[in-house]
Amino acid sequence: MNLMMLLEMAASGFGDRVAIQNGQDTLTYRELFDAAGTAASAIVDLSCERVAVLDVNTLAVPIGLFAASWAGVPFAPLNYRLTDTEIESLLERLTPAFLVSEGSRHEALSGLAQSALGRDEFIDMARNGPVRDPDWAMDPDMIAVLLFTSGTTGAPKAAVLRHRHLVSYILGSVEFGSAAEEDASLVSVPPYHVAGVASIASSVYSGRRIVQLANFSAEGWIDIVRAEGITNAMVVPTMLTRIVDALEGMGPVELPSLRAVSYGGGRMPLTVIEKAMKLLPHVAFTNAYGLTETSSTITVLGPDDHRAAATSDDPAVRRRLSSLGRPLPSVEVEIRNEEGRAVTPGAPGEIYVRGEQISGEYLDQGSRVEGGGWFPTRDRGWMDEDGYLFLDGRIDDIIVRGGENISPGEVEDVILEHEAVEDCAVVGIPDEQWGEAVAAVVTLREGCSVEPDEIGTWVRDRLRSSRAPARVEFRVELPYSETGKLLRRKVREELVGPPPGG
Repeated sequence: MNLMMLLEMAASGFGDRVAIQNGQDTLTYRELFDAAGTAASAIVDLSCERVAVLDVNTLAVPIGLFAASWAGVPFAPLNYRLTDTEIESLLERLTPAFLVSEGSRHEALSGLAQSALGRDEFIDMARNGPVRDPDWAMDPDMIAVLLFTSGTTGAPKAAVLRHRHLVSYILGSVEFGSAAEEDASLVSVPPYHVAGVASIASSVYSGRRIVQLANFSAEGWIDIVRAEGITNAMVVPTMLTRIVDALEGMGPVELPSLRAVSYGGGRMPLTVIEKAMKLLPHVAFTNAYGLTETSSTITVLGPDDHRAAATSDDPAVRRRLSSLGRPLPSVEVEIRNEEGRAVTPGAPGEIYVRGEQISGEYLDQGSRVEGGGWFPTRDRGWMDEDGYLFLDGRIDDIIVRGGENISPGEVEDVILEHEAVEDCAVVGIPDEQWGEAVAAVVTLREGCSVEPDEIGTWVRDRLRSSRAPARVEFRVELPYSETGKLLRRKVREELVGPPPGG
């Protein structure tokens, strides 16, 4: 099992199809296969032990991914938003590395790698060098990808995804050659996100044309969907929020080619997905929940689930529109309490997962997988009687007020229903009487105003009084990661300062 196996099958089955498109530049599946082999020769000849790519979505990313797999070394896409100093620290951990970087940063970083090429030089070399005979290893336990975490609490960890994890996910969720020749998938998530890696691998296996969007904007996303006849796309919640806002501002807009949109990487506000379904009624929406350590998706709320929930009069069914769906057939999910015991449906606890695609391993830190193959996600949630998974948030984000656990997301969903509210973040702040109190930071829609007390009353009237924010502040914008995750830590620190020693 090796990721190259997926590309070899695609090159043999539909080699003349366009595999990757970036602007007007393209690679067919056969050309991508040959380019990966040429680049792999250079990696092997230079005795490099890792392939690091510091770039936005360009042809260098898929070439680098498959070249690394061919050469038998890990592929490490790096966050191009980091400073040179932060990148230097990561490269020290990857050395001896083969580095591919965007031209403006190449000179500053080239001395830190065993070999370094600018993006354009790398692509040109891969396209025009001698083609290598297929000779990759098939050891499923070889490391395929190293993905660095955001490092919000200390140095970034490098999550280890082995070939068996990624190939298992692809084989269990994608049918080979299932895409029609005209199908096109828009990739706008960053290449250093697990969804970026998974989208390449899954599209290659299905035979779909991958269209890359280097820098996301809602207007640019809409334009490229129209121009390129995009049929499938994956977005994070902040992206879909901006797309919905842009579509509302444009008036009647048709995106006739678009058939399917999947979203994940963060908590999707209920109001956003409801608007998206109304604006794009012909589009099949899928909520895909997963983690870096699980090789991407582990639960899915499919299109039929979306439609059933949106049209149901049953509150329990309608509530599923804000769920993460049900586990993939190859994945088991269990909710456990603080004592580590499985709980009954409806009871909250930590989400544990098990399956062949689950890694739970970090470079130089070993595996976090526990007995029986179960991985603790550090996410808190619950499952209903029919196996639909609901997310409360990260374990560390749960607010404990007088011994009562309060989910920030539950309060945020209610605040977002207010017509004046654009976005909000709910966090716990120290409180002498209750231990923690609820605080909300809110952004307002243009031209709207509201008093803090009104937000508190709004929540109190819809939830228990203990969930009403004791403190409400307004901001122009909230802090998000580049992959769409709300950075609650930063919100909390702005309100009460950093934690001791932080």
